[in-house]
Amino acid sequence: MNDCEPSRGSSTTPLTKPLSVEEASAQLLAAARTIEGSELLPTSDCLGRVLAEPVISGTDLPGWDNSAMDGYALRAADLQASDGWLPVSQRIAAGQCGTPLTPGTAARIFTGAPVPEGADTVVVQEVCEQDGDRVRVNAEITAGANIRHRGEELEAGSQVLEAGTRLAPQHLGLAAGVGAEQLRVYRRLRVAVLASGDELVMPGEPLGPGQIYNSNRFLFRALLQALGCEVIDLGIVKDEREATVAALSTAAEQADLVLASGGVSVGEEDHVRPAVEQLGSLDLWRVAMKPGKPVAFGHIGQTPFIGSPGNPVSLFVTFCLFARPFIERMQGVQDAKLPIPLWLPSGFALSKPVKRRDYQRARLEIDAAGQTRVQRFHSSSSAALSSLTWANGLVVIPPDATIAIADPVAFLPFAELVPGHQSL
Repeated sequence: MNDCEPSRGSSTTPLTKPLSVEEASAQLLAAARTIEGSELLPTSDCLGRVLAEPVISGTDLPGWDNSAMDGYALRAADLQASDGWLPVSQRIAAGQCGTPLTPGTAARIFTGAPVPEGADTVVVQEVCEQDGDRVRVNAEITAGANIRHRGEELEAGSQVLEAGTRLAPQHLGLAAGVGAEQLRVYRRLRVAVLASGDELVMPGEPLGPGQIYNSNRFLFRALLQALGCEVIDLGIVKDEREATVAALSTAAEQADLVLASGGVSVGEEDHVRPAVEQLGSLDLWRVAMKPGKPVAFGHIGQTPFIGSPGNPVSLFVTFCLFARPFIERMQGVQDAKLPIPLWLPSGFALSKPVKRRDYQRARLEIDAAGQTRVQRFHSSSSAALSSLTWANGLVVIPPDATIAIADPVAFLPFAELVPGHQSL
C-alpha cells in the first residue's frame, strides 16, 4: 500500500487533529502491558532476552583480596625498614592460595591471585629488580596499592541486574560472574505481521504491470527478530474488506500484538483501518510527522494493533519511533522510550521550511577540516528504500525551520533506533 502522499482514492472519514510524536509515543507506551509468562533458561541462552526477575549476587565480588597486577606482595612497613631488598618467600599464581606472609619477605604474585595474609601492598613488577630469591623495589610505593578488596565491587546478596533489563553480552558476563547458572526471562513476544496490497508479490515471482516486490515483509520480520520476537507471518492480504477483517481476526487470536503495513490511510482501497474499527477500536490515528503521518494504534478485541503506512521508509521510521518502544514495554523493558538525539553541526542547508516534523535519512561524515557533520540523503521520498542502507541515522527537521551549514541539528543514530544495529 502507498503512504498518505498520495492516498488511494478518497474517504469521507472525519479527520482528527494529528498528535505530536511525543504525544503519540506517550499514548502508546501508556497502553502497553507487559506480557505474562516467563521461563527459566541457562544463562548462556539468554542473550537478547528480558529479565523477568532481578539477579541477586550469590557471592562477594571479588570473593577475596586479590592482586590487580603482576608483581610482589609485601608489607609496606617491611620495605621501609629494609635496605630495599626483601627475600622472596613464595610464589602465588591465579587459582592458588599462598601461606601467610613471613614478616620481612615478599611473595611473587600474579594478577587475580589471592593476596596472602599479612601483605598490605602489591608492587608492580616493572619497578622491581629480582636477584635470585630476593627482590628490590626501585621506586616509591603507596601502601595499599594494587589490591582489589573483597566485596569492593559487589557484596553477596546485593541486586546486580534489575528485572526489565534486556540482556546484552556484558549482562550475561556479570550474571555468570556472581554465580547465576540460570536466569528467569519473559517468554518471547508473539507478533503477527501482515502486508496489505494487491500490488505486492514475493521476490522470485515475476512482476506484473503495476506490481512491486514485498520488501516490507522482510523488513518487518528482521526488525522483530532483532528484538527477540516470535514472528507469525500472515503474508499478503488482498485489498478487500472481508479478507482484511478475516486476516486481522486470525492475527489477533494467535498473537500478543498485530502489526500491519499499508491500508491505514483514507483511500477507498485502504481497508485495514476500518477493519480494525469493525473488530475493536482505533485509539490513535495520524501523527504530525513525515514520513508516516497515518500511523494507527488500537485494539482488535484485547490484542493491541499498530498499523504503519505501506511505503518502506515510512514503515521503518514509524516502527523505530513507535512500535519498537511499545514492543520493548510489552517485553518487560521498563525504560523503553523515544531516544535522546545528538546535537551536531549540519553539513547541509535547508531554505524551504517543512510543514511538519520531518525525519530524513542522514549519516555522519567528516569534512576536510576534520569536523563531524550531519549529511542528509538527496531524496526525501518515503519509497527510497536504498536511503536506509546509505544512512546511519535520522536527522530531525522541525516544522517551519530553515537550516544553514553548521547549524546544530538533532541526529538519531540507528544504533539507538534499530535493534542490533552497529554503533557509529
